[in-house]
Amino acid sequence: MPYLTTEKRQTIFANFGGKAENTGSVEGQIALLTERISNISKHLQANKQDHSTQRGLMMMVGQRKRLLGYLQKNDLQGYRALIEKLGIRK
Repeated sequence: MPYLTTEKRQTIFANFGGKAENTGSVEGQIALLTERISNISKHLQANKQDHSTQRGLMMMVGQRKRLLGYLQKNDLQGYRALIEKLGIRK
C-alpha cells in the first residue's frame, strides 16, 4: 500500500498549486516534497540502519531547498506564505 495515494497527491496540489492538475507549480512541488520528507523521517526513526533511504531523504531535502531558493528569488511574498503554511523554516 503506497503511503501517498493519488487522492492525497491531488489534494496537496489543489491546496498549494491552485488546482489538482497543476502539478508543475513550484508551491505544489515543495508541498509534495515536504509530505514525502516527513513520511521518510518517520520511517528512519524506526529503521536507523536504512542508509539508502537516508540518502534519498537527503536528496529530497536538497531538491526542496533548491525549489525554495527559486521561489524566494522570484516571488518573495509567495515564499513567505508557503513556509508559514507548511510550518518550515522558523
